[in-house]
This record gives sequence, structure tokens and C-alpha cells, in this order.
Amino acid sequence: MTLRTNVAAYHKALVLKNNRLVKLLAEGKYWVAPGATVISYDMTQPFIAPLDINMLLQDAALAEALLVIDVKQNELVLLYENGLFKSVLAAGRYAFWKGVITYTTISIDLGKYEITEPVDRAILLRPDLAPYVKTYTIESYEQGLLYEDGKFRKKLEAGIYYFWKTPAVLAVYISDTRQLQIEMNGQEILTKDKANIRLNCSLMYKISDIFKVIESKEYDKQLYVLLQLALREQVSAYTLDELLDKRDTISALVLSAVKEKAEALGVTVSDCGIRDIILPGDVKEIMNQVLVAEKKAQANIIMRREETASTRSLLNTARLMEENEMLFKLKEMEYVEKIADKISSISVNGGGDLVGQLKQIFIPQKKG
Repeated sequence: MTLRTNVAAYHKALVLKNNRLVKLLAEGKYWVAPGATVISYDMTQPFIAPLDINMLLQDAALAEALLVIDVKQNELVLLYENGLFKSVLAAGRYAFWKGVITYTTISIDLGKYEITEPVDRAILLRPDLAPYVKTYTIESYEQGLLYEDGKFRKKLEAGIYYFWKTPAVLAVYISDTRQLQIEMNGQEILTKDKANIRLNCSLMYKISDIFKVIESKEYDKQLYVLLQLALREQVSAYTLDELLDKRDTISALVLSAVKEKAEALGVTVSDCGIRDIILPGDVKEIMNQVLVAEKKAQANIIMRREETASTRSLLNTARLMEENEMLFKLKEMEYVEKIADKISSISVNGGGDLVGQLKQIFIPQKKG
């Protein structure tokens, strides 16, 4: 008994019998022989083969109705529907119905890392492409070097770079081109006179040769060791007193010693300075005592100078009063006035010399 089947608009149907494709049906109504299976397909969806697709494509009508895309090993295909990105096709064979949707593709060769295909950046950022794309960001203050399987390929300036993930090993080495700083804190060093001190030191530098920096393993640690050795060499040649007096000179010598060796690391050193000299407790106490003694001595000298100046001034005043009786009288009255200010009341006789009476009151008479 035959069966009636209906194929809707924008659909196709396969008639299968005994695992063989009997016929491809387009839109319409059909009678199907007993024992046959009818599989309907929406033409807007990918074709899912009920049997081996290679066997089905032996049918000329089906082969003509399908767009077959073969994706090779080490290759990707970007599928677009009506100009819009749809999906990523990995290695394999895919089929899509013709006649409803316009399909276009972009083939990607994963044997090369550079993205030379006309793929929009927004597509590269999609999650379904993430497993196939490597992204590197070089900031405005950075430089990068791209290596493929250990071989240098090119220099990368500031920007965002996208590369295909290939079987080859890609590596991007990034270096900071800004002025950088090394801080050395609490470095213990023995001076020439065997004083055990600690130093805090700063070193300013910039990367001048990124290739040398990459070739030098942990260049910043090597630079730190160079600074450490230069400090020990210079500081150990001076006594503690010399070190305290010549801090700037020693900093310049350390800078000179580090600068030349740093060039071999691809680094240019611009400045070096000893920030702090930390003394041991006993030495610090002695230095404080010396400082206090020095300040006391300076204070005594200043006091003696003031006393000498005061005595000299009194001597000059006495000489003037000796030579000028009127000046002497005025000085007497000045002192009498100062003394009288401290006395609440004074009784004097009106008939005598007022100044003379005051003088007799305040100035004791010599007993002859």
C-alpha cells in the first residue's frame, strides 16, 4: 500500500529504502512505496546526512541541491549566511541546502600565524573563534618581539595583535620602555674601619636594547647584583666618617661602575643615589654624643664672644664717662631712676640738692 506524503514550502525530503537513497523530493504532495522512509529537511538549516554523505552525494539531484564544503586538516572555514558571520567549520565535510540562503566562506590556513584573510576584528573576538586566535596587547610604553618556534620574526610596537593558533609555538616577549627603578634596602656593608652599616640605595634605568634584555635571563636580578657588588666595592674603600662626608661622590662612583656593565644587559643606567646610611645602635649613640659635644663647644664659643663684646662695650662706656662729667651725671640719674622705679616712696628734704640726696640714699658712702 502506497503512502501519501507532503513536502512543505522551503523544505526538501529524502526517500530512503533499504539504506539507499531512492529519490529527492521538492515541495509538493507525493505517493511513496511501502517500506520507504521519508526524511524532511528545512532548507534554512544545515543538511544532516542520515547515511554516509559520500554515498548520498552519488545521487546527482541531491549533489546539485546541496552546497558541500570540505574543510581540510590544519584549516578552518568561516561560514557566512547572507553576508553575516554564522559559524566556524573545523576539519570535515559539511552540506547546506541551496536556494534559500546565500552562503559564502573564508578559508583559513592554520599553517601560518599571520591573519591575512579579510576577517573583521569583531569576528576574531567572538567566543566561537577564541580557541583558534591568540591575542597580544602591547601598551604605548612597551615593545614586543615575536618569535615562532624560537626564531625571531618581527618587532611589535604599541597596539593589539591577533594571530592564528598554529602547530608552531608562538611567543611574544614584552618589555617596559619607561624609566624603571631598583630599590635596594638594608644592604649590609663593612666600611674600611670595620663599621658594619646598612645602606638604602636607588638605581634608575631604562631598557635600551630589547634583544639583549631577552637574551639575558632575569636581567633585573642581574642588574641588582651589579649594584650590590659596586656598592660593596666602593663603600669598603672608605671609613665611616669619609662615607658620611662623601655620600654624593660615592654614589657617582657606583653609577660609573654599574653603567658600563649594565650596557651588556641592554640597559642604560641614568642615576644612582645612596638614600640612607643606617648606623648600628652603639655607633649611633657615639655619633650622637659627639654631635652633642660639638654643639656644646659651639655654644660656649658663641657665649664667650658675646661676653667679650659686652665687656668691650662697658669699657668704652666707662672711658666716655671718665672723659665727660655731664655724661657721668646722666648715667647716674639713669641708674637712680631704675632703682627708684622699684621703691614705693622716698622722703627727701626740700632745702637741699635733690639729686645729691638721692645719691646719698642709693650709693653707700665709703668709710674713711
